[in-house]
Amino acid sequence: MNDPIGDMLTRIRNAQMRGKSTVSTPASKLRVWVLDVLADEGYIRGYEKTTGENGHPAIEISLKYYEGTPVIRELKRVSKPGRRVYMGVNDIPQVRQGLGVSIVSTPKGVMSDANARSNNVGGEVLCTVF
Repeated sequence: MNDPIGDMLTRIRNAQMRGKSTVSTPASKLRVWVLDVLADEGYIRGYEKTTGENGHPAIEISLKYYEGTPVIRELKRVSKPGRRVYMGVNDIPQVRQGLGVSIVSTPKGVMSDANARSNNVGGEVLCTVF
């Protein structure tokens, strides 16, 4: 697999389109860090580390809905393996005039765009959520 973060985001989008309450994805540290930001910002209920059907570690993500519609309306991958997108602290975009969140991988860890601005660090913009 070339893009594990893109794969996880696609699994979340597909599960929400089908109205699923949970979705499973292979486990990795970067995926857990991105899920931590999504949980802190209130876009998912949470996640749990499990063992997949073939014995490999997996993550079970609990999706969040409000009145039957998914809380996550838009989930886009920004930085891809073929074209990385790095931005300084002053260049990190606001998603929908601040209503959404950009998830940024910085030297101080994976964090939301607001936390990156308050810590005065830039980095790789992984994805945007609205």
